[in-house]
Amino acid sequence: MDRSVLERIVAPLEHMLRNAVDHGIEAGPQRLAAGKPEQGSIRLELTREGGDIVLALSDDGAGINIEAVRRKALERGLMIEGADLSDHEVLQFILEAGFSTAEQVTQISGRGVGMDVVHSEVKQLGGSMGIESKQGVGTRFLIRLPFTVSVNRALMVYSGEDLYAIPLNTIEGIVRVSPYELEAYYQPGASRFEYAGQTYELRYLGELLNNGQRPKLVGQSLPLPVILVRSNEHSVAVQVDSLAGSREIVVKSMGPQFATVPGISGATILGDGRVVVILDLLATIRVLHAHLLTQQQPLRLIGEDQPVDVEIDRPTLVMVVDDSVTVRKVTSRLLERNGMNVLTAKDGVDAITQLQERKPDIMLLDIEMPRMDGFEVATLVRHDERLKDLPIIMITSRTGEKHRDRAMAIGVNEYLGKPYQESLLLETIQQLVTHHE
Repeated sequence: MDRSVLERIVAPLEHMLRNAVDHGIEAGPQRLAAGKPEQGSIRLELTREGGDIVLALSDDGAGINIEAVRRKALERGLMIEGADLSDHEVLQFILEAGFSTAEQVTQISGRGVGMDVVHSEVKQLGGSMGIESKQGVGTRFLIRLPFTVSVNRALMVYSGEDLYAIPLNTIEGIVRVSPYELEAYYQPGASRFEYAGQTYELRYLGELLNNGQRPKLVGQSLPLPVILVRSNEHSVAVQVDSLAGSREIVVKSMGPQFATVPGISGATILGDGRVVVILDLLATIRVLHAHLLTQQQPLRLIGEDQPVDVEIDRPTLVMVVDDSVTVRKVTSRLLERNGMNVLTAKDGVDAITQLQERKPDIMLLDIEMPRMDGFEVATLVRHDERLKDLPIIMITSRTGEKHRDRAMAIGVNEYLGKPYQESLLLETIQQLVTHHE
C-alpha cells in the first residue's frame, strides 16, 4: 500500500476507534442486561478486494440511534419533516460537517469533531465510506481505499471507439459469448448469465459508464468478449466491444478533481501519447447497486423499453453498401459515434442477401461494385413489396448529371458525391428516417 495513503489513514482510524469505545460500547451493567458479555469487542479487518484495500471497523455495542440522527438532521435543516427516508439514508447524515449526536463532548472520542473529518480524508484519498448499524447489535464502518501501485498489468478494452484499461487483478476471467445469446440476456426478465456453475449479472460497459452507448449486436456474427468480475457482494459479467491485449501500465493519479468520480482509479499514458482511463469495475458496480437501493427502483436495462416506445427508442439501423473496406469502416464509425447501428455489405449481392433477413431503416449505396452495381440494387429494392419504401442515399464518386438523373429515375432519395461532408450525411439520414416514420 502507498506509504502516503497509509500515513494519512492512521488519524481517521484512531478517531473511529475512539468513537467505538465512547459511543458504541455500552457500560458493563447495560451489556449484561442486554444479554451480551460484560466486555465489548471492537474488530478491525483489512482485506484486499480487486484494486481496493477494504478496512472494516465493527463493534458489538448499542448501535447508532437512528431516531436521534433523524431529530438532529431535522434540527439542522438537512431533511424536512415527514420526509420518506430509509434508515440507510438517514445514517449518511453522520458524515455531514459538524454533525454529532453526542450530548456532551468528551476527551475520549471526537472532542467535538464529527465523522465528517474522517469522511473528508477518505474522499481526498480517492476512497469511499459506508455505515451499517443495527440498534442493540452494533455498528460497522466500511472504508475502501485504492491500492495504489505505480506499475500494474492491465487488460485494454474498447467500448465503442473509447479505449479503457482494467487492472488484471480485478478480473476473474474472460469468456466469449455469441451475439444471439447476449441479446437474449439483455431482454427484460431474462435469466442471469451463467458460467462454470456461477451466476453473474450481465451489463454492457457503456451502460456502466453511463456514456450513452449501447451494445452493438446487430450484424455481428463472431462471439463478443465478456469480462467476469466478482466481489464479496456482487458477481458481474461486463460485455465489451473488443479486447486490445494486456500490457504493463504506469498508473498516474488524476488529481483531486476526479477523486469523487466513482469507478476511476487513475490513468495511464500510452506510447503514442493517448491518455487511457483505468477503470475500477467493482467500484462502478457498487455505486450502481447503491443507487438502486436508494432509489428503490431498478435502472432500465439496455433494450428494456416500454412496449409503446420500442420503435421510437430503438437506434436507427443503417446499411452501408460499398466495395471499399476503408469507406465501410470510416462510415460505420461515424454512424456508431452518433448512436446508430450499422450493417455492412461488400457488394450488391451481399446487400440483397442480408436484406432478406433484416430490413434497415435506411441504406447508403455506392454505384461501382463487382457482381451487382448500385443501380441494380436500387432497382431490386424498389420492386420488392417489403422493401419498396426503404430510403436510399447514393454516395458515389460519379457526380455527373447523367448518373444522378438515372439514380433519381430509379427512385433513390438523395445523391451525394464522394468525399461526403459528415454533417450533411447525418442531417440527410435524420431527415429521411424521420420522414419515413
